[in-house]
Amino acid sequence: MSQSVIQPPAMLGMLGGGQLGRFFVIAAHEMGYKVTVLDPDPHSPAGQIADVHLCAAFDDAASLEQMAASCQAISTEFENVPAESLARLAQSTVVHPAAEAVAIAQHRIKEKTFFKEAGLPVGPFVPIYQAADLPDSPDMYPAVLKVARFGYDGKGQARVANRAEALLAFQGFQQEACVLEKMLDLDLEVSVVLARDAQGHIEAFPTAENSHLNGILDVSIVPARCSEVIKANAQVLAKKLATQLNYVGVLGVEFFVVGHQLLINEIAPRPHNSGHYTIDACITNQFEQQVRVITGQALGSPKLHSQAVMVNILGDSWLYRGEQVEPAWHQAFAHGQLKMHLYGKQSPRKGRKMGHFTVIGEQLDSVLNIAKVARSELHIGEM
Repeated sequence: MSQSVIQPPAMLGMLGGGQLGRFFVIAAHEMGYKVTVLDPDPHSPAGQIADVHLCAAFDDAASLEQMAASCQAISTEFENVPAESLARLAQSTVVHPAAEAVAIAQHRIKEKTFFKEAGLPVGPFVPIYQAADLPDSPDMYPAVLKVARFGYDGKGQARVANRAEALLAFQGFQQEACVLEKMLDLDLEVSVVLARDAQGHIEAFPTAENSHLNGILDVSIVPARCSEVIKANAQVLAKKLATQLNYVGVLGVEFFVVGHQLLINEIAPRPHNSGHYTIDACITNQFEQQVRVITGQALGSPKLHSQAVMVNILGDSWLYRGEQVEPAWHQAFAHGQLKMHLYGKQSPRKGRKMGHFTVIGEQLDSVLNIAKVARSELHIGEM
């Protein structure tokens, strides 16, 4: 569908009802739009605050038909929404990102192959469709074996030291298609979140420095504590990738820094956890940009107005010393520079993203110190 500017109070659509969808609904409401959310969870964070919550599967024909008829533009917050659903909706309404881009991001082999064919820097990898594809060469090990589809936040991954371990892991994944990625000696992990509109204009948020715990993003620090060259090159590569993919929407691009060289790790065709700092530290946040892109409005300024440290709050914070207890929120709120965001999820469990907080300020050292204290108070662990 060709696009003209969609003005408030039009109805927008969101496929997915998690926290990313919730922040989209908040941004859309602030800008005067209404939102329909499609998500099978009756208690989904986004569905709780949407104008309309269609509680159905992402491929439910009747719900997709209703969205196509009532929503003037639709986006997604979850890359594992069927690309077929996006393609179906795009026949009768505006959909960003496109099904073709999401299909690439949904499949690790397609994703890595796209990077390579686009001339973008990527680490050594081997597509694995059958056991015979597992390489014997010791040069590829140690490695990480990842299922090609439906893996996120460390799920569907196994570290392997050699071919024998890789074979066991492959069998453990029911011999689903996988990608074997050589483990690299990382100096740092960074990411860039950007917005690209239908005319090809791009606004990129500052490069973030990220650390992970058990495969889940733990902390993002902005600006990243690395050279200006690395930060600038990450921006250039992220923009090049978005242009090559002809991407329209908000895109998260994760990088490994290895020996002062940037390698693209993976992309997320949606707002990104490492972009949550933008809610409190930038003129425009990533969710407002998502609304702006799909409605055809001009992109906002991504400029950073404060130094920021974002810390994820997992369900582990409720499961302290073997018992389920409510975290000491009052202690966190006592820090005047701390901004709390809880997602409204019903039940905490280990590894589940329940919320995040961002500490903002003028001096990064001071911001980091406050974040470390607040982490400890919420039983998140060492930083």
